[in-house]
Amino acid sequence: MSVLINDPTRILFFTGKGGVGKTSSACATAIGLSDSGKRVLLVSTDPASNLDEMLGTGLGAKPTPVPSVPLLSALNIDPEEAARAYRERVVGPYRGLLPAAALQSMEEQLSGACTMEIAAFDEFSKLLGDESFTAEFDHVIFDTAPTGHTLRLLELPAAWTGFIETNVGGTSCLGPLSGLAAQKALYAASNAALRDSATTTLVLVARPDKASLTEAERTRDELSRLGVRNLRLIINGIFTARDANDPIALALEAQGQEAVKALPPGLLAIPRIEVALLPFGLIGIEALRKLGRTDVAPPPEAERLPLAFKVEELDSLVEEIARAGKGVVMTMGKGGVGKTIVAARIAVALAKRGHEVTLTTTDPAAHVDAAARDRPPTLRVARIDPLVETRRYAEEVIAEAGKDLDQQGLALLKEDLRSPCTEEIAVFRAFAETVAQGQERFVVIDTAPTGHTLLLLDAAESYHREVLRKPSGSPDAVQRLTPRLRDASYTRILLVTIPEATPIHEAMQLERDLARADIRPFAWIINQSLTPLALSDPLLRSRKAQEATHLREVGEHAERIVVMPWSAETL
Repeated sequence: MSVLINDPTRILFFTGKGGVGKTSSACATAIGLSDSGKRVLLVSTDPASNLDEMLGTGLGAKPTPVPSVPLLSALNIDPEEAARAYRERVVGPYRGLLPAAALQSMEEQLSGACTMEIAAFDEFSKLLGDESFTAEFDHVIFDTAPTGHTLRLLELPAAWTGFIETNVGGTSCLGPLSGLAAQKALYAASNAALRDSATTTLVLVARPDKASLTEAERTRDELSRLGVRNLRLIINGIFTARDANDPIALALEAQGQEAVKALPPGLLAIPRIEVALLPFGLIGIEALRKLGRTDVAPPPEAERLPLAFKVEELDSLVEEIARAGKGVVMTMGKGGVGKTIVAARIAVALAKRGHEVTLTTTDPAAHVDAAARDRPPTLRVARIDPLVETRRYAEEVIAEAGKDLDQQGLALLKEDLRSPCTEEIAVFRAFAETVAQGQERFVVIDTAPTGHTLLLLDAAESYHREVLRKPSGSPDAVQRLTPRLRDASYTRILLVTIPEATPIHEAMQLERDLARADIRPFAWIINQSLTPLALSDPLLRSRKAQEATHLREVGEHAERIVVMPWSAETL
């Protein structure tokens, strides 16, 4: 039995950069506590949750017992289902009292991506702020979404409480505020629970690499400013070479050691748990029970079969893209799979061919500037800054829609623009404008982790309704965004993954979601693969052998595949 967190508080959060092992760490902790006799509820607040796959149990919005762990139950907070329930809670009381057109207007105001986030947070708050919902459990463990989303989630109790208190008009871009005001006490309790060190521990999960640990330090700093100070750090996947003659193994070990030695002072000051890299993927209860152990031997090597699909080179894809002379390239996939590095390599390669290129990101946690090394003069690096875009959007709305309002009307408009939804709308508009630049140059977009990306794309219709309050109506870039994303000669989407079950299955789900919007990927990129490499280290050989199953699964699914070998290059 392995328990990662000693002396745990009743509530535990696991957070960090996408792909660092938050879910496996949360699962292993939950299983360890349950095995020790504690009643545990494991909750995912991630729109792209893979708890079902890891635990081997179908989950829903209600606690579901995990059969092979008697004292463990788990649930997924489904943002779409939560949004439907939230809309009905707000609109339902007015059915039969208001005209159909008024009801339709209310439902439309409650159909945006921001509403989905708030609705999911309602469910989250019940579990965090109302102990009656979790009274039967000794511990509640939250497997949270990637860092940017998590921080926004944690800030919402204070943000929404303040917004409810200052809004005197009773409406917002979410529609009537009655649904929010009723939750005020619950939000306050959630806020208090997050800051109570005797009740709640925030576990920062990182990999032993510079980008991951930098993100963990940024999260630690923001949490500290939010008043959350009971923190732990898990450094997950520390590799120790077992063959001194394997240069890849030595490079991987050195990379990890260098990153850990350079820990920022803020992270050095909090308790740290170092977790060894295991020779297999963490799918299933028995595999999860071994996380944190150092005595796990690699399994016997299986026979390696040749790949049954043609592997393309990234350079050949870039050459094909370059022939178009302009357009948009988007890297999409689960957080932590290397979208930023892939996007930067493509942008640099296009620029070196003499093309004008913009490399940008919609991910608040991305590091595109650091990724674009050896930058040609034709490459411009930018980012969509939520604060800048929100300020620009609000100023334009006030200038256009506010010029004919009286003092009271202008005050109401400014209150409406203080809503957290305004940021979502502003960022979406900037995204549409960025895609529009592909008419004149190459634009390479390193997109946010899957869940946030889909929310961004889903915001289109909500945005169209929102900008109707502006006399100028909907900008051309927004009106033409969906056709541009569907045009395979204009936009090329690369699904980036690594050779592990969960990120591959998540990429497949993303592909299905895109297909419903009539958007098709240009190619799949399997990043950081050990398969192309000659290895002698037994642990790495074991992980290489396991890749074969995952690569075959992609090969049976995708038409065009690039396999990029593991590299010591990190941000």
